[in-house]
Amino acid sequence: MNTKAEQPKGTNAGDVGKLILAGLVLAAGIFAYSWFGRDGSVSASMRLLGVLASLVIALTIAAFTGLGRRVRNFLAESQFEMRKVVWPTREETIKTTGIILLVVVILSLLLGLIDLILKSVILDWLLKLGG
Repeated sequence: MNTKAEQPKGTNAGDVGKLILAGLVLAAGIFAYSWFGRDGSVSASMRLLGVLASLVIALTIAAFTGLGRRVRNFLAESQFEMRKVVWPTREETIKTTGIILLVVVILSLLLGLIDLILKSVILDWLLKLGG
């Protein structure tokens, strides 16, 4: 249970402006990639670096909004919870996988047998009664 105080969920005008600015920066990077790719004067690797730079700048701008703070808080709490996870050993994983495969094979054989019985009952017995 999280004992931290809940933060307000609303967004203010400053946050909306920052998110719009981040979107414009990213759109400008994508537009520049396309624009400079037409004439071939700029190499593809430089254009890709430009898009990556615009992505980093846009994410940095967005990180300073209320939404960005909530995302950072969520990621920090997720990392904290992941440290608590007890992962199975290799032997446990192999044994569990073997059991699952065995159950799948047994159930598939059982369902195939049921299908064969129903097919023979319906096709051989019920449909030949009328004929």
